[in-house]
Amino acid sequence: MVMLDRRKLLAAGGAATLAAPMLMTRAATAQDASQSASIDHAMPPPTSVYKIGDFDMVVVRDGASASDDPGGTFGTDQPKEEVAALLEKNFLPTDKFVNTFSPVLINTGSDVILFDTGLGEGARANGGGRLIEGMTAAGYTREQVTAVVITHMHGDHIGGLMEKGEPAFPNARYITGQTEYDFWTDDARVGTPAEANHKAVMEKVKPLSDQMTFIVDGAEVVSGISAMAAFGHTPGHMIYKVESGGKTLILTADTANHFVLSLQRPDWEVRFDMDKKVAAETRKRVFDMIATDRLAFLGYHMPYPALGYAEKLDTGYRFVPVTYQFEV
Repeated sequence: MVMLDRRKLLAAGGAATLAAPMLMTRAATAQDASQSASIDHAMPPPTSVYKIGDFDMVVVRDGASASDDPGGTFGTDQPKEEVAALLEKNFLPTDKFVNTFSPVLINTGSDVILFDTGLGEGARANGGGRLIEGMTAAGYTREQVTAVVITHMHGDHIGGLMEKGEPAFPNARYITGQTEYDFWTDDARVGTPAEANHKAVMEKVKPLSDQMTFIVDGAEVVSGISAMAAFGHTPGHMIYKVESGGKTLILTADTANHFVLSLQRPDWEVRFDMDKKVAAETRKRVFDMIATDRLAFLGYHMPYPALGYAEKLDTGYRFVPVTYQFEV
């Protein structure tokens, strides 16, 4: 059932409010979200709110898609029987997998920062592109977003940058990695397997370049949020460390794309990783840090609400989903 996670909303705000805008009633939010996004859903998408120290965080389930043949995407350098055996061991079907998409909004008190923009209006016919609805359900408008951070420029992260040919977040500045932007806007992508995504970047990202700040490893987005290079999935893929009030969260974006196949076997090749060797090295480096330091992380494609921890295993890491750690 599609629903707003009211228990987490109450825990985050102490009452039925957030640190910034006031929550609206369920009926009003559904109606306003539908009008804002030009769609017609009776209920907003799953939307959860957490506290990260003094920051409020909203996670929206922008959409989900089911695909056949997990071994055709994950563990592409392994026998499919081995991929199937690992899925079966973890109580998962061996012939299908589900991919979810979870953009994140963080309210620092002085900035409202959106990390990635989901699938966008082009996915709405198939039930995706629900970020704006989820934001509205959590009490935020598109106009309140002051910054949009793009972790990397695959279509499921930049699809929501534009709405009906105009910037979806009209008052925002934009932040992304210099390496990532330079790669995707280069005409050298024409005539290569990257051409389709190059065209999407030229349509969705390039028009916003005048409002864009390009950052590198270690750069600060705002006080308490800093960039970390995590290349491999794409040439300039970036992740972000969020620190507030003694709490730390790592936004790992697409460092790992499946909570079992990418984490328990970080060496296995993933079809969507552009540099598979570097991507595997990055996975191990990032999740070694997360597991060793016992940090919370939020992965864009982890099972919704995409938030949890990583426990070290002999072969990799076990995803430990969040329960009530952010409610007490």
